[in-house]
Amino acid sequence: MGSIIQEVALQKVRFFSPIGYYKEERILGNEFFVDVVVRFPFDNANTEDLSNTINYGELYDLLYEVMKKERTLLESAAEEILSKIQDRYSFVDEARVSVHKTTPPFGHDHVQAMVSLCYIR
Repeated sequence: MGSIIQEVALQKVRFFSPIGYYKEERILGNEFFVDVVVRFPFDNANTEDLSNTINYGELYDLLYEVMKKERTLLESAAEEILSKIQDRYSFVDEARVSVHKTTPPFGHDHVQAMVSLCYIR
């Protein structure tokens, strides 16, 4: 018999953060969007009990704590998010994080940069 996998996700969570390779980017800040998808076994005898799932409010708080920090690379933000998810939710089998930068310093308004990391147990 097959198994059911539950997925909890936040999409296009907007942050204004001091992240960028160039010092000016960290001083001025940039707009970012973060997507996170967490997958784990659906072993839920009571689907009305929040303790049987991942609270996406807590997931948002985790993203906020990471994205408010000054850093140079998107990879470090994505890695810290994945690490915190693994630490907090040991039952997670897979997590994917994408960090989108809406205004990379390319001199063009319609370019986005993105970094994604995926954890698979």
